[in-house]
Amino acid sequence: MILLLGCNVGDCPRRLREGLEHLSRKMEVVRVSRTYAGKAWGKADQPRFLNLAARAKCLLTPDELLAFAKDVEAAAGRVPRGRWGPRELDVDIVLMGEKVVREPHLVIPHPLLAFRRFCLAPVSEIAPGAVVPPGGKTIRDLLNACGDPLEVYPT
Repeated sequence: MILLLGCNVGDCPRRLREGLEHLSRKMEVVRVSRTYAGKAWGKADQPRFLNLAARAKCLLTPDELLAFAKDVEAAAGRVPRGRWGPRELDVDIVLMGEKVVREPHLVIPHPLLAFRRFCLAPVSEIAPGAVVPPGGKTIRDLLNACGDPLEVYPT
């Protein structure tokens, strides 16, 4: 399973670190990317984001994982600010192995993965050969083909 954590409100390095610690209560975090910085995607008039990817093992179902991710965000003090707005902490489910979920409240793999360099760059660092179902392209393939013009860079 691969998760993406992001933050652009407050002490982001601390929030990302604490988010990982919180996640580790219900899963084994086996690999974490460097932190990447970049402009906000989808809504430009806000501070830059810091993002990192985490590879983990867990036995949670997709719905249980979603609920847990929301709990982790709430513990970080996340305040609803609308779609693509500033975030104290965002936890996105990027991949869950070969699972494909298409529900109104949850889509796995993340539906915008192929279009977001800020997601693909850190995920590529920890899992470049991970296959994205159902099409079978790897994370590396998606990053190489990504047309997102927003630069991201390791901090």
